[in-house]
Amino acid sequence: MQRAVFVIFSIIVYDDVMNLLSISNLSKIGREEPLFTGVTFGLNEGEKAALIGRNGTGKSTLLNTIAGVLQADEGTVVFNKSSGISFLPQNPVYQKDDTIRDHIFKSESEKLKIIREYQELCIQLGELNAAKQNRYEELSDIMEKKDLWNYESQISSILSTLGITDMSRKMGSLSGGMIKKVALAQVLVEDTKLLLLDEPTNHLDITTISWLQEYLKNTDRAVLMVTHDRYFLDNVCTNIYELDRHQLKLYQGNYSTDREKKQTEIEIAQDTDRRIESVLRFERDWLLRGPCARGTKAKARIQRDMELINREKFHQDKGFSFEVKGRRLGGKVLELHNISKNFPKGYVSENSENKIPVIKDFSYNFTAGQKIGIFGNNGTGKSTLLNIITGAVSADTGSVVTGENTHIGYYQQNPVFKNTELTVLEYIKEVAENVTMNNGKTYSASRFLEEFGFEGKIQYSPVSTLSGGERKRLFLVRLLISNPNFLILDEPTNDFDIFTMNILEQFLTSFEGCLLIVSHDRFFMDKVADTLFILEDDGEISGFVGKCSEYIEYLEEKKKEAELKANEEKAKERERQKLAATSVPEKPLQTPTTAVQKKLSFKEQKEFEQLEKDIEILEARKIELEALMSGPDYSNLAEYTKEYKSVSETLEGKYLRWEELG
Repeated sequence: MQRAVFVIFSIIVYDDVMNLLSISNLSKIGREEPLFTGVTFGLNEGEKAALIGRNGTGKSTLLNTIAGVLQADEGTVVFNKSSGISFLPQNPVYQKDDTIRDHIFKSESEKLKIIREYQELCIQLGELNAAKQNRYEELSDIMEKKDLWNYESQISSILSTLGITDMSRKMGSLSGGMIKKVALAQVLVEDTKLLLLDEPTNHLDITTISWLQEYLKNTDRAVLMVTHDRYFLDNVCTNIYELDRHQLKLYQGNYSTDREKKQTEIEIAQDTDRRIESVLRFERDWLLRGPCARGTKAKARIQRDMELINREKFHQDKGFSFEVKGRRLGGKVLELHNISKNFPKGYVSENSENKIPVIKDFSYNFTAGQKIGIFGNNGTGKSTLLNIITGAVSADTGSVVTGENTHIGYYQQNPVFKNTELTVLEYIKEVAENVTMNNGKTYSASRFLEEFGFEGKIQYSPVSTLSGGERKRLFLVRLLISNPNFLILDEPTNDFDIFTMNILEQFLTSFEGCLLIVSHDRFFMDKVADTLFILEDDGEISGFVGKCSEYIEYLEEKKKEAELKANEEKAKERERQKLAATSVPEKPLQTPTTAVQKKLSFKEQKEFEQLEKDIEILEARKIELEALMSGPDYSNLAEYTKEYKSVSETLEGKYLRWEELG
């Protein structure tokens, strides 16, 4: 009998640590069997946890069930009444005609409603009638009384960091990356203590991912997320929950710790399996040899031993090496000649106005064996470049020349299936009945699918019944066995489990053809790409020889140098102003009409000297606070803002007194 999940609101505190989420005996039935059963765990204030597992094991289903989007078949979910919950689904839901402002502030929070109305009136500030002017002043008073200025400042900082500036743009006109940023902003600006995030890094550029990583790491908010980003898991999470064989297993620590513990478990379980099986087989053989085997009790015991021998044994991921026998490339692989493309930044439609150069006069000759990653912020034209190369989009100027022996395999972000009623096996057999590997070994299509986790009945299931991650995995398998020698991959790791990514990494590492790849996954990019195309905001494309993480380090060093230089220039400018203010011009010979210079008393002279010291200290602190407020850590932004205001006011007063005395 199925029982609905009950969402109960209460306040639970253990040892001064607030419990935000408690889950007990949660179960959900999948296509043919349970996705998960008996799931029980909790989440306390400030904890950072992740759900990992193979595609199809029910990670997103579990998260959606906890969020209340799906109904559980059994069990309870208990939330802290005062905590508040924000949920980011894997594929954000939005209204095409909504503006960005509509979407972000679509919340029941009274605080956000006040801030939204206040910001809208600020935009119209020069055109307000008497009634709206009164409302503006009223909202200003409310903001002051409810202490919302710091909250409003935090919201503005998050939006600015995510590159969301034009709040009037329609959601339906945005690119996939911008939609994900807006959806993420909506979740982050909410005044809640618990974040439920399903693949939060999908469709985000690497710069934004780095910022989000630091934000989640340092925030006081608790986080439960599904993600395949291994760097993200290592840097953010304190607990890892793995869904395996319908059960949830806790590994305390980050992802690297999780893998070490998992390997130890594998070794112990395999050793246990061997010992149990050895004992059982010995006993069974002994019973079969003896005359007592004809007895009813002995036969029952033999049957029991056989069942134990054939029991479900410890499951270990297969170490499958995927190296399909490849086609050789010719002398000419692929050439780009003076490619240019104007496109509205961050928009889906090419028909929008205000087009700017996304790709500007780019030329390049590809050669065999190159493994090139494409790096750039959302909207800089990464997917556009791939679409031009494959002919899906036409360049405004320039040409693409493809070699005679070049066979391109193109993996798009959102693969299209012409006939989803085909079974999984039929879909693969359309390309090849058998697959020949580099070592000469041949796999049947069915056997090959098993190596990619498509086992048993699922091979005879329609493609339409697969999860999003399973569909993408199936599309990738079909693409790779078609034997291309020039692979173009656009965000291939979105929605993939870590097991599939490991297989793909192995294949791409040994791939002898040419590889061009866009991916936000820094771990993946580090393993497969040794050169980067850097797509700049102005349409220029430059090169970087090295790994993705090395380029990020290079950018961070440049940022630090720029900040240091800016601070030095500010200090020099203050010194120049100070010298200009304190310098005394050469006095002309005094005449009876010359004004008498002001003479300070001993007390005033001491005050003047102290003022100069105080001003120097306050100016230095002001610079420090400016750097902190513009940095990636927003957890203490309210405190920094408050102090900055106080320092500025104090500094202004001291400057006034300094001028009086000077």
